Amino acid sequence: MMKKLKVGVLGATGMVGREVLNVLDKRDFPIETLRVYASERSAGKELETRWGTLVIENADRCDYSELDIAFFCIGSSWSKENWPKAKGSGCIVIDNSSAFRYEDDVPLVIPEINPGAIANSDLIANPNCTTAIAAIPLFTLHKRWGLKKVIISTYQATSGAGNRGMAELEASTREYLEGKEITNEVFQWPIAFNLIPHIDTFQDNLYTKEEMKVTWETRKIFSAPDIPISCTAVRIPTMRAHSEAIIAETEKPIDPDEFRELLEKTEGVQVKDDPGNNIYPMPLTASENFDVEVGRIRQNIVFGENGVEFFVSGDQILKGAALNAVQIGELVAKQKLSAQ
Repeated sequence: MMKKLKVGVLGATGMVGREVLNVLDKRDFPIETLRVYASERSAGKELETRWGTLVIENADRCDYSELDIAFFCIGSSWSKENWPKAKGSGCIVIDNSSAFRYEDDVPLVIPEINPGAIANSDLIANPNCTTAIAAIPLFTLHKRWGLKKVIISTYQATSGAGNRGMAELEASTREYLEGKEITNEVFQWPIAFNLIPHIDTFQDNLYTKEEMKVTWETRKIFSAPDIPISCTAVRIPTMRAHSEAIIAETEKPIDPDEFRELLEKTEGVQVKDDPGNNIYPMPLTASENFDVEVGRIRQNIVFGENGVEFFVSGDQILKGAALNAVQIGELVAKQKLSAQ
């Protein structure tokens, strides 16, 4: 009989937590018992899952010695406060927040790229959603041709700001269509029929923190600290799935057709690249799919034979958060089960 694990999802009522539960189900994660946790106000309520009706527990009172794997799906300040409670308990924590991504002793993992980084760590960080969506096609480039420079422009859905972001898009769209004054609380400006080139806080270099996350995290995941990476992050009025236009200058001359062929064999990627039939990556088709769509692959006319340009769309709640976390969990599960 297959061995299974005791799993906890902390933040199970939030957008990412709910998606983690869905992915655990779809990927048939080896669960012996599942426990769900949320804030004190949700404790005692019931949550319907594949594993039955579960009573929500208070996340602040979790006993980690009773779990093999814990998915943290709450926020960076909560993660920083609660990780010490889990440390040394025998429970492996997979954190979806930004709390530990830039600490040298905490692996930042995309399973298709750097699974070995997990090693024996009892705390593993999940990357930022924008980083995760771009990383696999970029790593395919890096392995074969070497990355010399990368320039990224993003088109990020309102769900990147959580449930409140999606609700504000819907409400402000109704206000606009009804001729009412458009209100905004979540975003800096009204999002309906608009776009906002501002996600997270501005840094001293005038890039936003969201933009710098792409630089910092890609370098760490690739173990390539010197790759120049520039990003402009833009919020757009869509519900789900982020898109990115990516320009890369490569160390070696690159053939876009060969790049396309490599991507077709790459795990986690779906090539959507037939412009003659209007087939290319879009949030419409990437939403709720595990794979990241890649298309519009072409030689970049600025960098010539050492340049390539392409477009990606990926569900940032899945590959950018829940799916990647569960994939990390699968690697941890193999380690734990093989050790039993």
